[in-house]
Amino acid sequence: MGPTASGKTGIAVELVQRLPLEIISVDSALVYRHMNIGTAKPDAATLAIAPHHLIDIIEPTERYSAAQFRHDALRLMASITARGKIPLLVGGTMLYFKALREGLSDLPQADAEVRAELDARAAEIGWPAMHAELARVDPETAARLQPTDPQRIQRALEVYELTGEPMSLLMAREAPEPLLYRTLPIGLMPSDRAVLHQRIADRFDAMLAQGLIAEVKWLREHYALNALMPAMRCVGYRQTWQYLEGEFDYDALRDKGLAATRQLAKRQMTWLRGMGDAVVMDCLDTRLTERVGEAVKGFLNS
Repeated sequence: MGPTASGKTGIAVELVQRLPLEIISVDSALVYRHMNIGTAKPDAATLAIAPHHLIDIIEPTERYSAAQFRHDALRLMASITARGKIPLLVGGTMLYFKALREGLSDLPQADAEVRAELDARAAEIGWPAMHAELARVDPETAARLQPTDPQRIQRALEVYELTGEPMSLLMAREAPEPLLYRTLPIGLMPSDRAVLHQRIADRFDAMLAQGLIAEVKWLREHYALNALMPAMRCVGYRQTWQYLEGEFDYDALRDKGLAATRQLAKRQMTWLRGMGDAVVMDCLDTRLTERVGEAVKGFLNS
């Protein structure tokens, strides 16, 4: 695991060619079909030599949660181990790693009707007002959410609508299910953040050159999307959507896309630093593949 542009996919592809591993993607953007350029999805040649589970599993109009990820990942991990192989979980969605390792509270499943009602109300009064509404019924959850986080505000209000109780109370009450696997968490972190930022810039420029704008145009033409949907709030896609809406010009698209990606990397590194048991390695180390391979072999041999 590690920040965007830290080289996670490259390391994973090397490992599966040397060891009896199967890759499970831990990425909240790679789950979407037809979102290839802006997510830096592995290309067909890479997937041919190193297949990834949990890529291209839902449409861009659908939602995918940490709870769904945990369910799918555990199912795949059981299947992989039954075949005599080892699951290799690879990605940068740190909330998914946390959900997998620590479990989740037993909250109600999503309800399409309730969500539609909440979306309609938000369209009338705006998400900051919805956040204020959440603060009245669940101040503890509202305090940890930004007024500009519609997905989580909606989920907290949905739980309250379905149960009549604050989500914070339900989460405190339920004991999460533990992960019944031994794990080796390996974190890729840059020794020089400026180099990571240059990698981010190079990759975002490559995405623009490869047709990120055309990709988002195609998605808008083929799906009933809006700017509040999780797929279109992914880094790069949100800024391209705003560009296509005429909110700013091409130069601003690039600047805002880079800034958002750097912020994402910063949040990922903060999560990683909070995982006290992670084996942290320098993603800029020229011997990184060898070092990771040695750590994995040692873990498997133990």
